[in-house]
Amino acid sequence: MKKTVLILLLLGFMMPVSGQEIGLQLYSLRNQFKKDVPGTLDIIQSWGITNLEGGDSYGVPLDKFKEMLAERNFNMISVQGAYKDLKNNVDKVIESAKAYGATYVMCAWIDHRGDDFDIENTKEAVAVFNTAGKRLAEEGLQLVYHMHGYEFRPYEEGTLFDYMAKNAKHFGFEMDVYWVQHGGADPLTVLNKYPDLFHLMHLKDMEKGTVGDDTGHSDVETNVVLGTGQIDMAALVRRAKELGIKYMFIEDESSKVVEQVPQSLVFLASLEKQ
Repeated sequence: MKKTVLILLLLGFMMPVSGQEIGLQLYSLRNQFKKDVPGTLDIIQSWGITNLEGGDSYGVPLDKFKEMLAERNFNMISVQGAYKDLKNNVDKVIESAKAYGATYVMCAWIDHRGDDFDIENTKEAVAVFNTAGKRLAEEGLQLVYHMHGYEFRPYEEGTLFDYMAKNAKHFGFEMDVYWVQHGGADPLTVLNKYPDLFHLMHLKDMEKGTVGDDTGHSDVETNVVLGTGQIDMAALVRRAKELGIKYMFIEDESSKVVEQVPQSLVFLASLEKQ
């Protein structure tokens, strides 16, 4: 890993990438945090990453965890808000976001039974997000929904996601490119269809040969180094830059995350040399 970090330094990756900021979704290192919280934060720091998306303090008292973040000059750009809290206790979400000094609140999952996600679930979620998003905006926070694949099931002349996008009045979206493709859509096409709705992105590549579905579930070991899978990461990063999407978070849920993230950073840095 030290060799990879040296390559990153030589490529100048420690600076923002042409107006874009590359960060990390902390869920990527959930297993490492269980064993060693400060050591895991040190790993992230060694990668030259400063922008984070999270919300969990991993068993450490929040004040102490925030001290650890500050000591390493980390910025918590976005925190996760559970669907049930956005629905029933939005003040709890606001308190968490403000405690971290975050700008964004992201919701990554709409509660539903099994695989029975349909238009009724979608309509409820849109109502929940619009109501919560309006309240969050009053507090200077932006709500984004992170699609998870099941939103691309057919509905009328399009998909359930089309319904969400057309009725999103007080919330935006965070595109996880892996889940969009896994759900049967093309990430670039979706980005171009709704260029003003995406505020954040998750960069996650999919192992070649992986067959997707719309369940919202997959084998985490199909998360591979950016630029080595079946998703056109270069085109997506380029288009995101054109659209002014500032923050892009690497999310790698695989067991090889510690080895793969530095390689993904090298790939992203190489795009600036093309």
